[in-house]
Amino acid sequence: MRRRSLGLAIAVVTVIGAAGCGSSSDETSGSSASDSGKTTQVKVGIIPIVDVAPLYLGQKKGFFSSRGIELKMESAQGGAAIIPGVVSGQFQFGFSNTTSLMIAQAKGVLVRSVANGAATTGNTTTDVTAVAVKENSAIKSARDLAGRTVAVNTLQNIGDTTVREAVRKDGGDPSKVKFVEIAFDQMPAALDGGQVDAAWMGEPALTIAKSQGARAVTSPFAETDSKLTVATYFTSPQLAKENPDLVKKFAEAMTESLTYASAHPDEARQILTTYTKIDGKVLKNLTLPNWPAQYDMASLEKLASLGEQDGLFGDKKPDLKTLFQ
Repeated sequence: MRRRSLGLAIAVVTVIGAAGCGSSSDETSGSSASDSGKTTQVKVGIIPIVDVAPLYLGQKKGFFSSRGIELKMESAQGGAAIIPGVVSGQFQFGFSNTTSLMIAQAKGVLVRSVANGAATTGNTTTDVTAVAVKENSAIKSARDLAGRTVAVNTLQNIGDTTVREAVRKDGGDPSKVKFVEIAFDQMPAALDGGQVDAAWMGEPALTIAKSQGARAVTSPFAETDSKLTVATYFTSPQLAKENPDLVKKFAEAMTESLTYASAHPDEARQILTTYTKIDGKVLKNLTLPNWPAQYDMASLEKLASLGEQDGLFGDKKPDLKTLFQ
């Protein structure tokens, strides 16, 4: 798995080199069309999960269009896949879990967070992610995951790091957990079919799995830190330098969207039907994350410490003050 992670980092760095040699167009650099009354199309790499509901809600409410930004969302499996798209100019902005951003920066990939994304609810029994098992599984708590196979959406990332921390806190041996990579939307079937012993799922996959009889045994985000900043929206320093006005307007619109979604959870829940395949019962029962307007730096420092303990960053530690400005 470590060789795979290093290979990904090398590929991303290669993309950066290519991006640095390319010329900018109005679309890829998001040039200041909004200043002249025109609309600038902005591509955002996202994961089609509950966490990004404020982005879609902000689009619907006009928080972006009022600033001359026309959003176009493009889906990927995880933050680790979105990062190369942002540094190459395929996307102007991306949504990524914070561990992916830390890994990228530690490997020399130039990224910069510009707005908060999502946070844990802090509830260790009902959170936006959980490790689920089949109803009749012998696994009763986090410590029982030692020696078992657990699905995560991306290996060597925020999922396995926080799962290990939950196992550690529960008195188990985190080094004995075996992780395999499966996309979130495929996890309920993989768990039900016995391909894995457990699956670390985000919403709506978690609620779908529960509707099929699965039960949650631990909530790793909340167990790691009750205010854990889980994900943020980010861009490349190149775009921030070439078009600081666009970056500023996107950040302002995103912050307004987070604040609105937090104050109007029913609207945030309903917007999920526009970009996920969720039936009415799942929609009603799923757990929404917290959407604070600001990062929680103490939680990010703890997550960085866990990543360092797991050997995610190699020889260089991430610079959190630069990454999360």
